[in-house]
Amino acid sequence: MTVARPLSRGLITLMAVASGTIVADITYLQPLLHLVRLDLHSSVAATSALLTFTQVGYVMGLALIAPLGDVWPRRRLIVGVFLVAAVAMATVAVVPNYLTLASLLFVIGVTSVGGQLLVPFAADLSPDATRGRTIGIVMSGLLSGVLLSRVVAGYVAQLFGWRGVYVVAALALVAMAMTLARYLPLEAPRERVPYTRVIAESFTMLKTSSLLRRRSWLGAATMGSLNVVWATLAFHLAASPFHYSSGTIGLFGLVGLSGIAMANVAGRLADQGRVRQTTILCAALMVVSYVLLWVGAASVLVIGFAIIVVDAGAQGMQISNQTVIYAIAPEKRSRVNSPYMVTFFLGVAAGSLGAGFAYASFGWSGACAFGLLLALASLVLAVTMRAEPTIATGSPTS
Repeated sequence: MTVARPLSRGLITLMAVASGTIVADITYLQPLLHLVRLDLHSSVAATSALLTFTQVGYVMGLALIAPLGDVWPRRRLIVGVFLVAAVAMATVAVVPNYLTLASLLFVIGVTSVGGQLLVPFAADLSPDATRGRTIGIVMSGLLSGVLLSRVVAGYVAQLFGWRGVYVVAALALVAMAMTLARYLPLEAPRERVPYTRVIAESFTMLKTSSLLRRRSWLGAATMGSLNVVWATLAFHLAASPFHYSSGTIGLFGLVGLSGIAMANVAGRLADQGRVRQTTILCAALMVVSYVLLWVGAASVLVIGFAIIVVDAGAQGMQISNQTVIYAIAPEKRSRVNSPYMVTFFLGVAAGSLGAGFAYASFGWSGACAFGLLLALASLVLAVTMRAEPTIATGSPTS
């Protein structure tokens, strides 16, 4: 595939910021759950389930929209997705009830796939020798958006209420869509492939590639585990002994930002062919983090440190996974990425749903036990994984 403009540092940065801007739509709700519960008079379990609507929508977008990145002009596709997302976010500001909000969150989840259109686009534009680092940078932007969204949501909610968060986010999406329309490169004409064939090929890869299946299940277990803490943290910190405000709860997103550095480290290690070691290390970090969260439930310092550890493990795992799967079929990276991310976010949705029920039934200890179980599953998968090819070299990792 050829493009009209090479991948510059500025373009990488733009793609990273854009990825973070749109994927943040999925997580704005997390530090606002207690406010939404009071506004809509819903139960803890029902309010937590709102996260699942967004995540299931995201899975649908990954399955039905993300593969189009291999055959449709990506600049037009990405800009269109950003604009539809902006409309959906703005509409949340006037939502009257729980069911309407749940429906809109599903739409927001579908459109949040824009970030996963940008990641394989950046990988296609990057030279082989630096592709792991490029993926790491763009994913760092995406993951920073996830974490910063909690901080932004917390403080904007204090000023304008939880609905005001969605108005501000809609304006950011419109601004980003205009910027992407100007600076994303045009692509040379590509093979015309029927939509049904694109979707079918995407999931056929999951059936035929054991490497893709292993990495997909690993991603699902890891990110499901990560989402347990973020799906229940607002409830835990708003209750005794903390009684924190939404703004203070949102600040914990900044704590998690320090874990983002692991994404860049993992990208560099991938370029050096050391993916397997990174995979095992990241899974082990996830296990350690949940032990800390469990035993340090009453200590804000322990919780803060554990969040750094759990985010570092999850983000490093994500970069390792994507670096490996992009070696499967370089000319079909969007189609490879789609089933991986679908499985990945099924894990995220299961993590949110399970965390809500675990917290409602057994409190913080129950949520930590559930997160630890998923982290242990990812560690077992990582330790038993065979050598795999890297994207840069095509040779097995050590």
